[in-house]
Amino acid sequence: MKKFNIKSILISVLIISSQIIFTNCTYADDIADSNKNNSLKLIWSDEFDGDTINTNNWTYDIGKGSSGWGNNELQYYTNRNDNSRIENGNLIIEAKKENFGDSQYTSARLKSKGLQEFTYGRIEARMKLPSDQGIWPAFWMLGSSFNGDEDWPYCGEIDIMENVSKQKDIYGSIHWNNNGPNTFGSKLSIENVEDYHVYAIEWTPSYIKWYVDDVLYNTAIIGPLSLNNNSYYISNDTIKSNEAFHKPFFLLLNVAVGGNWPKSPDNTTKFPAKMYVDYVRVYESN
Repeated sequence: MKKFNIKSILISVLIISSQIIFTNCTYADDIADSNKNNSLKLIWSDEFDGDTINTNNWTYDIGKGSSGWGNNELQYYTNRNDNSRIENGNLIIEAKKENFGDSQYTSARLKSKGLQEFTYGRIEARMKLPSDQGIWPAFWMLGSSFNGDEDWPYCGEIDIMENVSKQKDIYGSIHWNNNGPNTFGSKLSIENVEDYHVYAIEWTPSYIKWYVDDVLYNTAIIGPLSLNNNSYYISNDTIKSNEAFHKPFFLLLNVAVGGNWPKSPDNTTKFPAKMYVDYVRVYESN
């Protein structure tokens, strides 16, 4: 979710501090794809089959955050049923146009911080998204050290799925610190983001791969640079990082309104804007 201005979209890999670069290429093709059915074991899930949101799994971010959660977002996040609830086996996160505090919009941002945290595995959610100008649904992760020992981007961020405004593009990316904020990402254009799709990452000590409906569209290499020290690299060339992606992360689900990336809603934007989450599942390798 944390973003800086997109200055260009490149086919080749180029990472510059404080700049977002997205690519349409698939990398590290020599790394064999895992077979989820044969090699993975489910270790945690929320199927959203109860009557209320499971507080053993999720808590909330509340308010407008600092500088609109760092992105000049417009919504006020609440823990009200109006903005997040369980209905018909789905978690619903609903952004609404309404005066609340000093904001004209409300929504919800759920997080598993301190409750369910993971290092490595296949992490996926079956979701259908709102698609309208100024709407920004996301399924993502932050390092568990966030707002404790470390702030962003030192904690690391893994964006499993982001979509903005009316785009067909699904974005998957990572953010980390290397003498300033760095980003590596890619995108996949799909039809009907308002239908259910499965958004997933496969995260190992060597790489992170992004999938939509099991279609691979992005790979970041995060394997050890040396077995004799604690430094790591994220690279198809020489993109370097620290240990940000080799420690526990927590999950986040939210729908933002406005911000630097999607821009503001306009008179075509339909409210309420609802994101449906059928399940969230985490697998580990057998």
